[in-house]
Amino acid sequence: MNWIALDQLLEQTPASRPVALCPALEHEALRQQALRLAGGLRSRNITRLALHLEDAGELAIALLGAWRAGVTVLLPADLQPATRQRLADQADLWLTDEAGDSALAELLGEALPAAPLDLDQCRLLLCTSGSSGEPKLIEKRLRQLANEVEVLEDQWGAELGQACIIGSVAAQHIYGLLFRVLWPLCAGRPLLRKALPFPEDIQLASREHADFCLVASPALLKRMGDNLDWPALSRVRRVFSSGGPLPAEAAQQLQQRLDQAPTEIYGSSETGGIAWRQGGSLWQPFVGVELSQDEQGALRIASPCLPPDHVEQTADAARIQADGRFELLGRLDRIVKLEEKRISLPMLESALSEHPFVSEARLSVIEDNRAFLAALVALSDAGLHALRNQGRRALTQALRKHLAQYCEALALPRRWRLVRQMPCNAQGKLPQAQLEALLRTPRCLTPERLGERQEDDQWHLELGVPVDLAHFSGHFPQTPVLPGVVQIDWAISLARQLIENLPPRFQGMEVLKFQQLARPGDRLQLTLRFDAQRSKLHFSYRNGDAPCSSGRILLGASA
Repeated sequence: MNWIALDQLLEQTPASRPVALCPALEHEALRQQALRLAGGLRSRNITRLALHLEDAGELAIALLGAWRAGVTVLLPADLQPATRQRLADQADLWLTDEAGDSALAELLGEALPAAPLDLDQCRLLLCTSGSSGEPKLIEKRLRQLANEVEVLEDQWGAELGQACIIGSVAAQHIYGLLFRVLWPLCAGRPLLRKALPFPEDIQLASREHADFCLVASPALLKRMGDNLDWPALSRVRRVFSSGGPLPAEAAQQLQQRLDQAPTEIYGSSETGGIAWRQGGSLWQPFVGVELSQDEQGALRIASPCLPPDHVEQTADAARIQADGRFELLGRLDRIVKLEEKRISLPMLESALSEHPFVSEARLSVIEDNRAFLAALVALSDAGLHALRNQGRRALTQALRKHLAQYCEALALPRRWRLVRQMPCNAQGKLPQAQLEALLRTPRCLTPERLGERQEDDQWHLELGVPVDLAHFSGHFPQTPVLPGVVQIDWAISLARQLIENLPPRFQGMEVLKFQQLARPGDRLQLTLRFDAQRSKLHFSYRNGDAPCSSGRILLGASA
């Protein structure tokens, strides 16, 4: 058995025990650096440390070192200026990858002696995602984290063996912290230091390991397409998913391709892990979790991952089966009032998601002279086909007609925003503030920049044509087509961002050709080259192997 309890990680000195890969980090090196960091923090009289590191190995060193020094650790969800301002009074020092903040190497001092970590005194502050309101701070004691990793090991440890842990999620949130850092650290499973947010990167990393486990989010699992080597990926011991619901369509595709359904984890920053499921709609509580319900049917949780004798009241409505498994029915705190009528947003989102045009939906109330509902809809393949061949108006009317079976007219969304995939963060969350901003923002006018590279004097760009581009409304209502004038405008605008000293004045066009239509959801390859001697910008769009448009744009100095 390779297990070392979380509070004993700085006391144990195994001869050879890999912790992290790329680059390699052994347990003894982690231990020595953590004890040196503890000495450095204590000599500086630090009591509260904000910690945001992309490298999971360095994050483990910093966590253990801070706890050994008796320092409370804050894990901010991001390093945006607003986040830092909101948390400014919570930390004496910021240890991050950003210039201007402290770096790990700068804080090392004379090592403190090895000692067990105090399970009831070591503290961690986590930031919630804000997916259902304002972000807030959640305090955890080390005992709660230690109990949770032991539950996970009891549940899946024998199956995972020495599998390498590959993750797509950041470790700044409870799911990534537990599954990518603390659990493998205690179990002696090697972990990859960096989160890999793209399926192709995960494919490449998995080939380096005979056995591996994937810690992912719904956002990543929905993007894993036909271009991957699925027979090679099917060696995965287990695929974990958390942070939000995984659409049934994505789960079924993964079941077919990997011969196993993803293991979904239900929990929160407040509660820790509550339950899991692998296919189906029913959740299985973890060992030690006790469930009850309040008068409204919302779950109440007692768990080893919570403080002793504490029962956490959630806003998640549920139906508990006789065998202890349960079905989630939506959040009760997302019931809103419009014109004195109570409307359940989760119920409407679920109803919308049942339509074949929809893979996911999120609703929110918008205040604009009067309150009304707005919907952000991720289109399925059938929905994209309908948009391309019937137009936006026909599609939204079909969704309104479908939704009218479930609600009164006042609950029908008055504003629609269409996307191909929900714009979730690395944890698979769409924060409420971001959802509301998307629903308030006018429909977009610019392409999605998916990639770019420069070769000699040419730029090659990968562009996505947004499915809800505003230019489609009049061109044409029933068969949306990207206007040629917009393609030219995009080429000029992107060239001005990428090419220095481009003349400012448009003076005309030469050899303009339009050969194939560009439609909603298309991926276009744009090539740009500026001939400075003749003051001509050459552009060409392709859709795969097929040319779409090309020409030369004449540019000149200001008049």
